[in-house]
Amino acid sequence: MTIRRLDPILADRIAAGEVVERPAAAVKELVENALDAGASRIDVTIENGGQSLIRVVDDGAGMDEADLRLCVERHATSKIPDGDLTNIATLGFRGEALPSIAAVARLDIQARPQHAAQGARLQVEFGEVGEVKPAALPFGARVEVRDLFAATPARLKFLKSTRAEAQAVADVLKRLAMANHGVRFSLGGDGLAGFDYQACPDGFDGLLTRLTQVLGREFRENALQVEAVRENLRLWGFAGLPTWHRANASAQYVFVNGRPVRDKLFAGAIRAAYMDFLSSDRHPTLALFLDCPPRQVDVNVHPAKAEVRFADAGLVRGFVIGALKQALASALHRATPSLAPRALEQFAQNRPAAPKNWDWRASPAAPEPPFAPQMRPSQAFAFEEAGPGALPAADARPHLAPIAEEALDAPLGAARAQLHETYIVAQTRDGLVLVDQHAAHERLVYERLKKQRAEAGVARQALLSPYIVDLDPADAARLIEAEPLLASLGLALEPFGPGAVAVHETPAALKIGALDALLRDLACSLAEDGAAAPLEKKLDHVLATMACHHSVRAGRRLAPEEMNALLREMERTPGAGQCNHGRPTYVELKLADIEKLFGRK
Repeated sequence: MTIRRLDPILADRIAAGEVVERPAAAVKELVENALDAGASRIDVTIENGGQSLIRVVDDGAGMDEADLRLCVERHATSKIPDGDLTNIATLGFRGEALPSIAAVARLDIQARPQHAAQGARLQVEFGEVGEVKPAALPFGARVEVRDLFAATPARLKFLKSTRAEAQAVADVLKRLAMANHGVRFSLGGDGLAGFDYQACPDGFDGLLTRLTQVLGREFRENALQVEAVRENLRLWGFAGLPTWHRANASAQYVFVNGRPVRDKLFAGAIRAAYMDFLSSDRHPTLALFLDCPPRQVDVNVHPAKAEVRFADAGLVRGFVIGALKQALASALHRATPSLAPRALEQFAQNRPAAPKNWDWRASPAAPEPPFAPQMRPSQAFAFEEAGPGALPAADARPHLAPIAEEALDAPLGAARAQLHETYIVAQTRDGLVLVDQHAAHERLVYERLKKQRAEAGVARQALLSPYIVDLDPADAARLIEAEPLLASLGLALEPFGPGAVAVHETPAALKIGALDALLRDLACSLAEDGAAAPLEKKLDHVLATMACHHSVRAGRRLAPEEMNALLREMERTPGAGQCNHGRPTYVELKLADIEKLFGRK
């Protein structure tokens, strides 16, 4: 077969497959153009999930007739004035979006720059460009896309349902709205719940307001402010409390220089930062913004610009992990406030309904008036003393001790009782706190062990005789090459013939029986990314296991002084709001909510 040059319109339709794979991709490109034009308001309307109609109206800079003719030509753009691809400061830059959309749909563009007395209009029908005509419209631009993919019916077969495509459009627009909280965004159309996000002021307060508009009020209640600067990098935004987590990572939003991205580097950094707080199958909710010089990030590595590549990926990853850990540490004992409403809801659901026509005077527990002479009124409802062998379900001895006023003012209050020798009941000025003593003390012991390891280094134990581990020769070579790093983590080894290593020192927390599997897993990790992280994770896992076995167990009766000491240490310890497995360590109930539960308010 001979090689021939493709028809330009056919070539545009083929190229459109990379840029415009679904209606949401077309919306993304059009809205990014509006943002690059400096728009302060963007209104989007769709019909039939974006297949029948996509309309984007903005109040940006607009275009004159000359620019209108050029904008539908491939690789024509105003966003790289000097031709330097290493210094891209705009969302769009390739000049492919409009010609790609025009090749597979009916495109109608109307624009009017700020200085023009009237606007201009250009229509393109499946790649056939019409003439520029005058048009009456306000300053800005109005772009309509109709019958998307009508020229390529095969693409329509791969689209999802109208509702799913409409939801994808909404998700794209929400991400762009989060990244540009100073711009007003609205979305309307059939098959979806529209929205109208008002413009928000600059700074963290404005950003949190926009995130609340998009993610809901619960995000505001569980958000921790994140801000860190290193060299010429700045990370800012909000991260969710570890006790407020989800089953997947769909609620993790990351932006690089205002560009929404889905990048494995950030996913790994977020997972590493939350590793001590969440189990592996739970994921936090957050919105992070990384600002860096354009020359340090390559945004031209993905057809849809959804991924980026950094000049120093290791620096960025460590920076993100450190900033998130610092924000989580600053939360100390704080836990999600949504735990209390869920607890009250359970109480309300399990509360028995009062029988109809109930008369308290007919109750067997009702006192007989007048009170018996030998019984004081305060004793009329007293419980019988438990027998000598009875085990009380509630130990109220702390209630008999005097309460220090400063303890009531503390965040977790003053201990008042112990329930089932497992839960501590504490009183605050405006409510009560219920603490799981084992989960709380487990976190305290774990953080204490980690601190000791960080300050004094990994405790080592020398073996009486070298422990020989047989490995694949390639794995053994990787371990020997990484020997200095492994030694800093408490693992001293040396080569011992072909495909074997001799271990002389091990971390004191590890058992010798686990060395074979540990070294093999470590070699596999080094083969993948050259990092010895599994050893550190193994140590952290062992520390967590030690903390679990050395913490206060459920079923142990605590003295009032021990309970209050536990509460005060929780208030000082980072991450004390959840145990090592991500479960909450306490629930706080406000007095007003308790009164509502009993119908007092």
